[in-house]
Amino acid sequence: MSHITVRVYGILIDHDHGLLVSDEFIRGDYFTKLPGGGLEFGEGTRDCLIREFKEETGLDVTVGDHIYTTDFYQPSAFKAGDQILSIYYYVTPISLSKLQTRSIAFDFKPEEITNQNGQAEHTRWILLKDLSEEAMTLPIDKIVINKMLQAL
Repeated sequence: MSHITVRVYGILIDHDHGLLVSDEFIRGDYFTKLPGGGLEFGEGTRDCLIREFKEETGLDVTVGDHIYTTDFYQPSAFKAGDQILSIYYYVTPISLSKLQTRSIAFDFKPEEITNQNGQAEHTRWILLKDLSEEAMTLPIDKIVINKMLQAL
């Protein structure tokens, strides 16, 4: 039985640091994506994003303007036959003081990626002058980055 999975992502831009991204190791593959994740039953999209940002980055955020919702068929990369619907918002951190980032993509310790079925993640800043769709792994993120760059 096929399912539609709703995912909610946040664009956090800091003019000193750039765009916050998440470098992840999932099921043996490496991904650079925007922070966010799956909507849980009974949860609104904004509440989902607040929860996911806290889980992934440790940051408390406020959710701002809607940027984009997937408007085409996107199959799931992880579950054959499933469809992904992604929703993107701008977010603003309450404070960046607790944020821990790495400066190099996929800077994982060997023990973090030993288990090929496990996962690891770290956040990193990409300067806006260095940002392009090629920086992102997921096809929908690439579209959102292009939309964001056109608006800047």
